[in-house]
Parts: sequence; structure tokens; C-alpha cells
Amino acid sequence: MAGEIVAEMVANVWKVVASPGDEVAAGDMIVILESMKMEIPVLAEQSGTLAELRVSEGDVVQEGDVLAVLA
Repeated sequence: MAGEIVAEMVANVWKVVASPGDEVAAGDMIVILESMKMEIPVLAEQSGTLAELRVSEGDVVQEGDVLAVLA
């Protein structure tokens, strides 16, 4: 079961927490975004393997951008 993890707002990628190949559970943190001096954790909505990470620390993401893909 594959699932995309998307940005819910325009933000900077402050910290990447997980790496491709990591096993994650629903609720595990994948990345931390920063917007207006607030840190916004981005969590996995389902369990799986992090198949792809499409962002790096310092990137600017737009609402709807795919940050990572779970397999």
C-alpha cells in the first residue's frame, strides 16, 4: 500500500527526521517544517517503508507538494 505525504502549507524544510528505507508507523515524524517561526511536524498517516524522500533540509515547499512516499 503506497501513500504520499504532502505539505499542507508553504514552509521551509527545517529538519529531515526519517531516511529512505526506514520502517515507519502511523504517527511517526518524517520531517519538520518551519513557517512563521513555528515548527510543524509532518507525520506518517500509515505504517510502511519510506520508499522516497523528495525534500532536503532548507528546501521551500508549496502547499500540496509531495514530501515523501511510503510503500
